[in-house]
Amino acid sequence: MPAQPPPAKPYFFYGHRKPSQNRPTVRGGLFSNRLSLRTPPPPEPQNHQTQTVDLANWDPHLPQSPSSKSKSTTPTLSFLSPIARFIVDAFRRNQSRWGPAVVSDLQKLRRVTPNLVAEVLKVQTDPGLASKFFHWAGKQKGYYHNFASYNAFAYCLNRNNRYRSADQLPELMESQGRPPSEKQFEILIRMHADKNRGLRVYYVYEKMKKFGIKPRVFLFNRIIDALVKTGYLDLGLSVYEDFRDAGLVEESVTFMILIKGLCKCGRIEEMLEILERMRVNLCKPDVFAYTAMVRVLVSEGNLDGGLRVWEEMRRDGVEPDVIAYATLMTGLCKGGKVEKGSELFKEMKEKGFLIDRAIYCSLVQALVKDGKVGLAFDLLKDLIDSGYRADLDIYNSLIQGLCNMKRVDKAHKLFRLTVQEGLGPDFQTVNPILVSYAEAGKMDDFCELLVQMKKLGFSVIDDLSKFFSFVVEKGEGAKIALEVFKDLKVRGYFSVSIYNIIMEALHQNGMAKEVLSLFNEMKDLNIQPDSSTYSVAITCFVEDGDIHEAGECYNKIIQMSCVPSIAAYCSLARGLCKLGEIDAATMLVRDCLASVSSGPMEFKYTLTIIHACKSCNAEKVIEVLDEMMQQGCPLDDLICCAIISGMSKYGTIEEARKIFLTLRERKLMSEANTIVFDEVLIEHTKKKTADLVRSGLKFFGLESKLKAKGSTLLSN
Repeated sequence: MPAQPPPAKPYFFYGHRKPSQNRPTVRGGLFSNRLSLRTPPPPEPQNHQTQTVDLANWDPHLPQSPSSKSKSTTPTLSFLSPIARFIVDAFRRNQSRWGPAVVSDLQKLRRVTPNLVAEVLKVQTDPGLASKFFHWAGKQKGYYHNFASYNAFAYCLNRNNRYRSADQLPELMESQGRPPSEKQFEILIRMHADKNRGLRVYYVYEKMKKFGIKPRVFLFNRIIDALVKTGYLDLGLSVYEDFRDAGLVEESVTFMILIKGLCKCGRIEEMLEILERMRVNLCKPDVFAYTAMVRVLVSEGNLDGGLRVWEEMRRDGVEPDVIAYATLMTGLCKGGKVEKGSELFKEMKEKGFLIDRAIYCSLVQALVKDGKVGLAFDLLKDLIDSGYRADLDIYNSLIQGLCNMKRVDKAHKLFRLTVQEGLGPDFQTVNPILVSYAEAGKMDDFCELLVQMKKLGFSVIDDLSKFFSFVVEKGEGAKIALEVFKDLKVRGYFSVSIYNIIMEALHQNGMAKEVLSLFNEMKDLNIQPDSSTYSVAITCFVEDGDIHEAGECYNKIIQMSCVPSIAAYCSLARGLCKLGEIDAATMLVRDCLASVSSGPMEFKYTLTIIHACKSCNAEKVIEVLDEMMQQGCPLDDLICCAIISGMSKYGTIEEARKIFLTLRERKLMSEANTIVFDEVLIEHTKKKTADLVRSGLKFFGLESKLKAKGSTLLSN
């Protein structure tokens, strides 16, 4: 039997360190044992209770129990140091709740250093837990936070949207004997600037002045830029005055921040003053700076300011490049200054600049809009001669221009050209041609174009809906749309959406009879109307005096689980008031306000008036009426019916008459209407009284006795 080798002599790398008072025994880990660790057995199912941990047996690389994974807010991060991972793991085991168990785990460590606090806070996502850990660490004997831990705490609070708490860190630092430096304020300013919190930036800046800290030029630029970008230009200018009072020298960035902010607000004179100061104290702006000024002015629609900056650029001898030309010329074309844009285009051609197709497109669109279609075609020829291929936007503009000149045949040829070149024409391409055919009454050509559109893959019915929506917005467009639709129905081009568009347009033009005719036609063709169709029909039925049919349409909408339009609600409520159906109108008002997100003002005041009637005081109701009329809501039948409904239910006839008398004295109600509403008040009060009597008889069981004696009171 071979002799067995002697056991390995204990060695520091493999063995266990001798424990001491301040150094607990470490068994295994990254540095004390190279041997592979055995996989621990699966843990027993346990309830989610706080578990204690033995630091001697803890290893950051061992898998955690399921209970420790639940409700974890900070993932295990491999780049943390082992002690930092131990602290994070202690938080996770206790479901990120600070308590005695967490403190017990932390006290097993010899000491938590400021750098360790900063390391933990960098990955912490629970601001409450981070705050308690930060303050616990500060209570250690002989411990003082350093700048790294304060900064990490500020980042943690801001990351979790606790930026107001982060702004209080300078006071906390001063109270703990470590006054803040400029770096701490810079961190707060940068955090607020990145989130576009301009007022918070100014708040931190004011606090910075109270601490007697003078910002550097870089930080001043950051503050001014944040204020200007968030729309607080005046505050930015006040910070710039502090900048100058501090004796600091402006950089080019400082000037450009102020100039762009003044350009955006249209304050040209002040901008020119800053520009002159930049010339004297620093240097002349280059072409990039001038282009930035022009871009800001043009984007705000200040074309005169853009031209003025352009003249300043030439006065400084700065030669504009292609980007500068394109920026100003595009803005001029969109703003309607075609002649000035054409002059800039000629300058670019003379200087031999490579002109982009987008510049051609903007100039073509401006010329067509100005009615100079011939010049637009000359520009198209120049574009093709320059080696470009015209895009669809250019062809769409030219087609629109030809249709405006009643040259629809040439426009149709241009449409065919877009098909041949494979540009993929869309609705914007064919819409001007369809409108021209409709206005000229050329329905055969109109339908032929629809056939071509269908072959090209257009959704013809959807495009016809867009076409009718466009036509009805023009003058006399409703009649043209109706004539076109009559012809298209015969050819099978119709849908519910097209019916709705035309019915709405006819109703707006006061053609209620035609709307009801189309509505009945839909029923004859077995076309199922939708809620929009019924809503338009309700308004027309009310105007025609047929409240019963309007109510039927309303019930159809409710059966479809839809909501009528606000116009339908208002129309039906007024119609019910004219018939004296006050209770039904009130219920309709309540249904509307419960169904729509923002109901009409008169409906809201209807319920307010009914509620005010509970006081049985005419003066309080009149106060509500005064407030209503100050808000621009007129006194109509619905409001008067609300007064009648409220006073007949909660008040008296005398108080209601006081209200109507006051309205007549103020000449808000005619004498005839006062008499009419007084009669309605009496009738409605009688009806309510009769309902109360009937309810009382039913409650006391007298209804059957009256019927047995042959009384017909209840049946009537």
